[in-house]
Amino acid sequence: MDDEQSDGMGGRGERPGRIERVVERALFGSRWLLAPFYLGLVVSIVALLAQFARELAHLWDHMITGGVPGGTISAEAQTVIYVLSLIDIVLIANLVLMVILSGYDNSVSRLNVDSEDKPAWLGKIDASGLKQKVFNSIVAISAIQLLRVFLQSGRASEKELWASGAIHMVFVISSLCLALSDRVGAGAKNAARQVDK
Repeated sequence: MDDEQSDGMGGRGERPGRIERVVERALFGSRWLLAPFYLGLVVSIVALLAQFARELAHLWDHMITGGVPGGTISAEAQTVIYVLSLIDIVLIANLVLMVILSGYDNSVSRLNVDSEDKPAWLGKIDASGLKQKVFNSIVAISAIQLLRVFLQSGRASEKELWASGAIHMVFVISSLCLALSDRVGAGAKNAARQVDK
């Protein structure tokens, strides 16, 4: 009887094994609950595309009309602001796409894409690498926003300029801290591997 319980064959010893397997399958299958989130992010890329088209139309209109005479900023500065807005949207769309593909590949299911135009980073970015790329993208987006605020300094108050600069520095420092912690963590893992050898 003790043998039956210990090897999971018959009696009460079988039931915990079966329940455990059901629970583990349910937990493992719950990863598919993330798929709708990634599909929702695809919809957000469509929204970014619509915003990009609007900004492009504003740039085109600005180029045709030559800007507003007597405005608070020059026509050249306004052109740069429109271009920065376009770059900002592209960076955000790239970031969202990277989160969709890497997140799905890491958390839901491996992407079986055998194509020549498959991104080189796909399947190579783990959660830590994705975090670092997200933070780097946020810093780049923040820098563009900061540049836009400085170019519109005729419209922005001094308080807004300082606040934008402070927010950007918070992002830069956070990104550096994250990179440092990843480097320290990687160094600790390498040291542990050396000890194991």
